[in-house]
Amino acid sequence: MPTQMPFFREAGAGPGIVCFHANASVSGQWRSLSERLQDRYRVLAVDSYGSGKSPEWPSDRIITLSDEAALVEPVLTHAGAPVILVGHSYGAAIALWIAAQRPDQVRALALYEPTLFSLIERDGPAPNDADGIRQAVERATAALDRGDREEAARHFIDYWMGQGTWAATPSERKPAIANAVANVRRWAHALWMEPTPLSAFAQLQMPVLIMTGARSTQSAHGVARRLLGILPRATHHEFPKLGHMGPITHPAIVDQVIDEFLSALTTTG
Repeated sequence: MPTQMPFFREAGAGPGIVCFHANASVSGQWRSLSERLQDRYRVLAVDSYGSGKSPEWPSDRIITLSDEAALVEPVLTHAGAPVILVGHSYGAAIALWIAAQRPDQVRALALYEPTLFSLIERDGPAPNDADGIRQAVERATAALDRGDREEAARHFIDYWMGQGTWAATPSERKPAIANAVANVRRWAHALWMEPTPLSAFAQLQMPVLIMTGARSTQSAHGVARRLLGILPRATHHEFPKLGHMGPITHPAIVDQVIDEFLSALTTTG
């Protein structure tokens, strides 16, 4: 168990929902979803290690999804079981890992492009669907080795959001993002080295919503495709005009689909 509590935001009353944010983001990315659901659900959005107001992880190179899950254990307990997990990108990978470890305590999953790249790597060595993100991480870590956090952030952000995105980012927002991207090595370690095999997710019997953006990357689509092929109760929603950062760039559109998925749970059980 962690010695420090993670920071989390809480609103509403009812069945518990715990939300996990993407890399280089914070729990506040789920504010609009929380406001939308708080009249029917108890929504808790948590900051992961080194994000927002949560404690820093002691290593800049190694962390596991198990470590991330251990940090949020008090939040999951506070939410009560069975809990609904919502996640985006790295946060969706954490949510998926938790569901695989404690399926009897998770009622449903709503995941936007979980980045569990180990599922791609286990299919075969490069070249594969993860080539693009692997190269972006390599360039970002090389920049970090030179002490250039802004250059590292450029490689990471432009990979996920398109060339020129970092240059167009308002200058006042860049320092926080660059400081977060300094953790790219440990994010990569958690996502590439996770030992849970794809077959483990075939055992999950809860409803799972997998959301993807049509304008996203091959790596994100590669993970989603593998999960959709094996999750017994998965449904897929593709947003034709969104990319990987859809929950942040277009929260209202994504929130509506999540809300509809949750509403269906109340009628189907």
